Amino acid sequence: MDSPHSAPSGDAPVTPGSAPDGTDAGAGSGTDSIDHLEPVSETAFEPGAHVVDGRLRFRLEDPDRALGSVHLWNELDLPDTAFTRLDDGSAWELELPRPPVDRLEYMYAARESADDEHATLLLDPANPLRVGGAFGDHSWLPLPGYEEPRWLAIEPVPGTIRHESIADTPVGTIDVEIWEPESLTGAADEVSGERSGAHERPDAPLLLTHDGPEMATLAGLTHYIGALIATGELPPMRVALLVPGARDERYAANDDYADALALHVVPHLRETAPTSGPLALMGASLGGLSALHAHWRHPGVFAGLHLASGSFFTPSLDPQESGYSRWSEVTGFVAQVGADGPPARKGAATPAISMVCGTAEENLANNLHMRDVLRGQGFAVSWGTVADTHCYTCWRDLFDPHLTQLLTGLWGEPGSEGR
Repeated sequence: MDSPHSAPSGDAPVTPGSAPDGTDAGAGSGTDSIDHLEPVSETAFEPGAHVVDGRLRFRLEDPDRALGSVHLWNELDLPDTAFTRLDDGSAWELELPRPPVDRLEYMYAARESADDEHATLLLDPANPLRVGGAFGDHSWLPLPGYEEPRWLAIEPVPGTIRHESIADTPVGTIDVEIWEPESLTGAADEVSGERSGAHERPDAPLLLTHDGPEMATLAGLTHYIGALIATGELPPMRVALLVPGARDERYAANDDYADALALHVVPHLRETAPTSGPLALMGASLGGLSALHAHWRHPGVFAGLHLASGSFFTPSLDPQESGYSRWSEVTGFVAQVGADGPPARKGAATPAISMVCGTAEENLANNLHMRDVLRGQGFAVSWGTVADTHCYTCWRDLFDPHLTQLLTGLWGEPGSEGR
């Protein structure tokens, strides 16, 4: 299933192991910079992963001949990914044509014996680049032409996070982490240093996001917001990081969750995080589906939707997902969107919608289908892609300009009210 919370495919366990040379193949450090990569030889294979003459080369050292087979694990449908052992047995090598992405996340699926049913997933001990994911770190390789988002190099404004719980909703307690820049936390008492209460906090725009803590940690959402506040491209604003809880149950077109979000969470946040302007809601994968579903059940609550690689499954486009436990709920809602047309509520405006997706993921086809359905119903839907798979870094790389344009379209560019 194309979901950020799906385990790596195949039969390999997700617990990282130790590389054959004795290094700790599981010691990741989040998303690392690509600036320090060294040039490599155009003839000999070198340890790690490299791009040479437009082709990918991988080499895993195995001086003790501890491994019986090695394959390349990745999210793409690549040709034969089996490594070849060198004649002297000291290492394993693989060469592949460039895949249809600008950056490749990968691991080594290693077996002690070629007959072993299960493999151990190893980070590349010779590649210092690591990227975090829902199931731990991956090694990753930038391909020629890839550029990281500009805002990663911008110092964000200082911010704080406070935790709140909304009890007694139709799906139980929903936890929220509210990020806000220090300028919105209220004045600090000169003696105690404590901040003022919510009633003294200044009003500000509010963005809600599904999978909130993961969006902040793995996609850098709050860094992005803080950086663009610092540059003046976004106004001082708050972000409600919604904790998913029982994710499949809540996000798979669940009417009770839509009610909880619109009738419990939003009113609570309007009180504790004083809000100005219309609300925006974003989500990725099932979280994107859930964001659209929330609008369908409660039109007018959210004026802007940012939908990243939404799980808009249909029987014709996604038969491989038919074993998903919430298949009928998801496909039923997607069919309803196409059949019923946009929901109406007296006085409610049609939300602006930003849709983004990776070009190398299974959800691309159903996202294009949903985009065309929504446009045909009169929604203003913008569209953006990057050459990547279904992962948090893909969605990170699409924040700007797509989420930026959605938010400034809702709230105006900072200072525009005085023009």
